[in-house]
Amino acid sequence: MIENVVLIDEADAALGEGEKLDVHRQGALHRAFSVFAFNAAGELLLQRRALSKYHSGGLWTNTCCGHPRPGEATEDAARRRLFEELGMTCGKLVPAGVYRYRAEIMDLVENELDHLLLTEVTDTPQPNPDEVVEWRFIALDDLSAWLDERPQDFTAWFPPAWKVVNPPD
Repeated sequence: MIENVVLIDEADAALGEGEKLDVHRQGALHRAFSVFAFNAAGELLLQRRALSKYHSGGLWTNTCCGHPRPGEATEDAARRRLFEELGMTCGKLVPAGVYRYRAEIMDLVENELDHLLLTEVTDTPQPNPDEVVEWRFIALDDLSAWLDERPQDFTAWFPPAWKVVNPPD
């Protein structure tokens, strides 16, 4: 299935749309989101991306991420992807910031304005194996230690997004 993403300018104003893979090959700036879902104990739900993903397969990252489709609200897209990737619903999505992210990954360029969203979940993840190979809830202190000790275990976008969501003291 061909999926289009929203091309934007530096101020996040829509300029048009492009096919997702082409946009990542060309490095065009586009809109994205990252969801950080917590359980009642305050632990963050991480996912390990499926090995078959076209980039960053097998790496750990935030609860879910993706791109709003043209005409789709970012919060609606976040709920859609949370369900598609992990079979979960969530409560209120709280904006936690927006940050610009650019990284070259193999022959692709991630060039995104990433809307960071926080939520609480009570469901047990039912991962889609095409998207997620493993998941876990993790205490924030344990996550900080893991990020310090083994940053190579994580996607390129997760550490900078996490610093926006959970700034160091």
